[in-house]
Amino acid sequence: MGSATKLAFSVFLISCSSGAILGRSETQKCVYYNYSPLSSAPENQGNASEVVTCSGEKDKRLHCFATWKNVSGVVQVVKQGCWLDDHSCYDRNECVERKDAPEVFFCCCEGSLCNVKFYHSPNSSQTLVPTTNIPVTQRPSVVTTLMYSLLPIMAVTAIVLLSFWIYRHNKLAYPPVRVPTQHAFHIMIEDPGPLPPSPILGQKPLQLLEVKARGRFGHVWKAQLLSEYVAVKIFPIQDRQSWQNEYEIYNLNGMRHENLLQFLGAEKRSINMELQLWLITAYHEKGSLCDYLKANILSWSELCLIAQSMSRGLAYLHEDIPGHKDGHKPAIAHRDFKSKNVLLKSNLTACIADFGLALRFEAGRSPGDTHGQVGTRRYMAPEVLEGAINFQRDAFLRIDMYALGLVLWELASRCKAADGPVDEYRLPFEEEVGPHPSLEDMQEVVVHKKQRPTLRECWQKHSGLVVLCETIEECWDHEAEARLSAGCVEERVVQMQRQTNVTAPEEIVTVVTMVTNVDYPPKESSL
Repeated sequence: MGSATKLAFSVFLISCSSGAILGRSETQKCVYYNYSPLSSAPENQGNASEVVTCSGEKDKRLHCFATWKNVSGVVQVVKQGCWLDDHSCYDRNECVERKDAPEVFFCCCEGSLCNVKFYHSPNSSQTLVPTTNIPVTQRPSVVTTLMYSLLPIMAVTAIVLLSFWIYRHNKLAYPPVRVPTQHAFHIMIEDPGPLPPSPILGQKPLQLLEVKARGRFGHVWKAQLLSEYVAVKIFPIQDRQSWQNEYEIYNLNGMRHENLLQFLGAEKRSINMELQLWLITAYHEKGSLCDYLKANILSWSELCLIAQSMSRGLAYLHEDIPGHKDGHKPAIAHRDFKSKNVLLKSNLTACIADFGLALRFEAGRSPGDTHGQVGTRRYMAPEVLEGAINFQRDAFLRIDMYALGLVLWELASRCKAADGPVDEYRLPFEEEVGPHPSLEDMQEVVVHKKQRPTLRECWQKHSGLVVLCETIEECWDHEAEARLSAGCVEERVVQMQRQTNVTAPEEIVTVVTMVTNVDYPPKESSL
């Protein structure tokens, strides 16, 4: 019995003894393989694979995946291994790539060792063409002859490229890349269609400088585009669903707004055989609202400015605008609204970022295959924690409003307007459940005990904070239908400014005129 037959037989025995492990299991076995052409170890030179055990959170599914290339008719496996929770992989017993002719083939599946074999089938009516991770050793004689004849040229070319790489590596902290205009962005794994022109990007060098943040879906870099700083959010290939969704949201009609993060472009990069997905946006030095509150105490006027611009941005995101100058803007639910996803500009006006989980609602079109229990646990509304969501537009918008109430509480907790000490910054519910709550912790506190962060007594002695506390309580109401709309919150902030004598009249007029240059329909207290 050959070694290949023994390997296949061993894999079969393992899969039979393990049973069909569904994506909701806490552990799962997958074939692991990583193509490493530069490695000197024989076992790493493109033909070694092993079985690994995947593990993850209890409420997340586990999958296996495979990526490969077709090089002159020869299958070249790039990588195999474990895959994060991805709804496109749900209930797939076989690893099948459905696209016609991608540059890099990709498939994912559910079940133990389901990626030991992978297929390419661009049409469901066609017969599956199996592939394996065992390199093909037999080549046509013509190809072999051609390779030997080109060997000296290839060697010289390799030396030149290596010298160039060493020069660039020593000169710059990170090699600069050329950012194409949005006209040239044919970068989607699934092409979204033609993109709007951007006057900001041209054939200009983009240099990554330093990592500014690390999140669930990747890293955010500070980068330089000529003389301007920009932000580059880099996703690994495992999180392509989040990258693709955020890219599509940014390219919807009407998504250019002063209180939404400005999108500049996107790019697909391959570095050391690892595919990376980039989103390029405006850069704001002050960073997220969460980080700013950790290091700074707010005055009353600063709180009002942040609260009003933040609620205005969310109101615009939620609004359906058929007559927008750029075309019909659909209503959009953020689904991961929190202080980490609110950025502050240099003048402390807020802009909303991170649309990786956002959901758009268009007339006559389904919002797509979505799952209700997504987002950050600490900011999940009671109905999300219970898994009892009504999958309608207004229900998703009210989930955002619950999270907005928590962010307003964070602002109040770091404001010095009240007659009392200002506590150290804490996340919502940090006092009740600590810094890393489980889903069960949040269900116990929010759903069963119906607790909310404490509204301090000294806040009731300040006329403006009284209005803010009432607004917060109406935003995080246990009954979703009773929550305020984002537009109503914006109006409440204007009202509480007028009820205080802390801010000068001239300053009030400046703030109001700056953030109310969009006409809104009449607002109601609930969505």
